[in-house]
Amino acid sequence: MSRRYEELSGPEILDRISPSSTLLLPIGAVEQHGPHLPLAVDHVIAHETATAVVDAVGEDLDIWQLPTLSVSKSNEHAWSPGTLWYSADTMMAILRDLGRAVASTGAERLVLLNGHGGNTTLLNTALRELRLEFGLKTFLVHPSVPPAYGGVSTESELGMGIHGGLNETSVFMHLRPELVDLSKATRKVPEALADNRFVKFGGSVMFGWLSNDFDEDGYIGDPTGATPERGQGLFEANVTHLGDQLAEIVRFDFGR
Repeated sequence: MSRRYEELSGPEILDRISPSSTLLLPIGAVEQHGPHLPLAVDHVIAHETATAVVDAVGEDLDIWQLPTLSVSKSNEHAWSPGTLWYSADTMMAILRDLGRAVASTGAERLVLLNGHGGNTTLLNTALRELRLEFGLKTFLVHPSVPPAYGGVSTESELGMGIHGGLNETSVFMHLRPELVDLSKATRKVPEALADNRFVKFGGSVMFGWLSNDFDEDGYIGDPTGATPERGQGLFEANVTHLGDQLAEIVRFDFGR
């Protein structure tokens, strides 16, 4: 049985969606990822991850997959022609409108599955706003936590493979190998930041940045060793981990 929200008819919403249901919203981006990857990376990873995890656990956990929100807040890449992006105000307004619509279905839980690291701070803010205004229990998960927000990156990338680097390129090679051109990839790691104690990606001091602050090609990491086999392993592990997270989310009730 399909767990795609948009495949339900209007009358079926009242029959199939209940307070025990969880709606999963994949959020990606359409933005530059350097010369070796297409604009679609974050959209594809968010959509395919959501599809895989709903196929795996959706029936058991009563999870429904909402249509993927492909454009989001990508203004760190606004310098690059082709990037599509919403302002923070527009993105918050979209999430508010979607939250209002979700609340009308009777579902009590909304999970944002974020495939674009640049959304992370804004989506954390949105969780509380949607909770306050619509009474939804709201959650934020990632295919993998972005290294700039405490997630892991490879030692060879000095923990800073945050955009178009080894792991992201590998996962995309697994999903869409025909769209990757590694012949155009080189190492683009901001080596000098690694010596900082605090002001660096994953450090305790956050800082504002644009993707071309570090290099004109606008990607940050070292994708040169990427392989689809590595990507498949990462993708499957991420789907399993998200399934475990969702199993806890559907039971969550503020400790009551």
